[in-house]
Amino acid sequence: MKGRLQMAQAIQSRGPVTGTAVAPKRRRRFFLSDLYSTAVGKKYVMAITGIMLLGFVFAHMVGNLKMYLGAEDFNHYAEFLRELLVPILPRTVALWLLRFGLIAAVLLHIHAAYSLTVMNRKARSVKYQSARDYQVASFASRTMRATGLIVALFVIWHLADLTWGTVNAVGGDGTFVRGDAYGNVVRSFERVPVAVFYILANIALGVHLFHGVWSLFQSMGWSNPRFNKWRRYLAIGFATIIVVGNVSFPIAVLAGIVGE
Repeated sequence: MKGRLQMAQAIQSRGPVTGTAVAPKRRRRFFLSDLYSTAVGKKYVMAITGIMLLGFVFAHMVGNLKMYLGAEDFNHYAEFLRELLVPILPRTVALWLLRFGLIAAVLLHIHAAYSLTVMNRKARSVKYQSARDYQVASFASRTMRATGLIVALFVIWHLADLTWGTVNAVGGDGTFVRGDAYGNVVRSFERVPVAVFYILANIALGVHLFHGVWSLFQSMGWSNPRFNKWRRYLAIGFATIIVVGNVSFPIAVLAGIVGE
């Protein structure tokens, strides 16, 4: 009897028994990392970095139009970029900060695009069922990876050609002269293969920009069927302005309109 009483007291002292195990607490991640791990977060990153890159491409093209004003104006513009925020910052520091910011935006843009592609493939159990289903996507959207790769390779060449000067004289008789931005551009585009590559790369950039501007509104949640027509006009207009402006430079050099 005494043994039974002690057992009953021991059971009462343990408290109620539940079948639910207590899971260990997970360390909470920084909310931005949490957001980026989702498809929505990656779309926002693509859209925001896309806006940054669109702004850079447009400003870069507009600045380069000074080439038509002559060597003095173009070289003055190039020097202005090197003198940004002087004397607050040392010479060229602000320019390099902008370059590093753009590089970070490009890397984030590429990583978000790749991650979304992987997520979409995992979510879709079967591929397109027919050619008709595949044609729903536009040519621009289907070639985003190819045009993106072409543009990335072109940017590397462009930097090596006109920023670092390591390939400026390859295939030509000219030399890279630091501080002579105008002369370096002219000597570069006088090489027909380089001019042709520049033209083709900018056409690829235009295709990439068209789909980028179009999908930007959808990624940011600004899509509305009533405005799709205007979205298309905006995408076509922006891509056309950039392509026409950039392609005009090598054509102008080859045609003798711009030269030393």
